[in-house]
Amino acid sequence: MTESIKRLPSRPAERALRVISGRWKSVILYHLFERPRRLSELRRLIPEVSQKVLIQQLREMEEHGLVHREIFRQVPPRVDYSVTELGLSFEPVLRALCEWGQHHAAELNQLDSLADCALINSERGS
Repeated sequence: MTESIKRLPSRPAERALRVISGRWKSVILYHLFERPRRLSELRRLIPEVSQKVLIQQLREMEEHGLVHREIFRQVPPRVDYSVTELGLSFEPVLRALCEWGQHHAAELNQLDSLADCALINSERGS
């Protein structure tokens, strides 16, 4: 067991929030829900994130069991990231968070500054 896993809070809600905290984790997971991706694909899909932060967040999610990293021994080496069963179990939670974020923005009359919620508008899970 690694040190950061040991430091996770004992209260379930706090634990969940700690595991998914990170600006890009939900966006990364959204793209991995569709299919496994290479790091370069994720960089193209999320151009706003630096490679350093992307790798850091992928490693944290791997450590917490949400993401699986598979290394293909070839030249050049290839690494694919995919969502685990545990990670897939987060998809309905992410959908609910997106809906709540839209509701919150609507209540505060801020819908015009809200980005599109790709999960709600996708056909996946419908």
